[in-house]
Amino acid sequence: MGKNHKKLLNNLEELRRSAGLTQLELSESSDVSRKSINAIENGIYVPSTVLALKIAKTLNCKIEDIFELPKN
Repeated sequence: MGKNHKKLLNNLEELRRSAGLTQLELSESSDVSRKSINAIENGIYVPSTVLALKIAKTLNCKIEDIFELPKN
């Protein structure tokens, strides 16, 4: 996890809810724990590229739809 992880914005919770998935369902389809999904949603954990790709595939979107850098 990089030192600047708090500067990474994410829309994971919103996209997950829009897809009608619980944290548990998303975690099972992404092969991680529910706690990992919770930590990502709360900005505590930045996922690996592989995990971000799995999540995006499950949500049928691009990684850029989930994660973004603040506009500065």
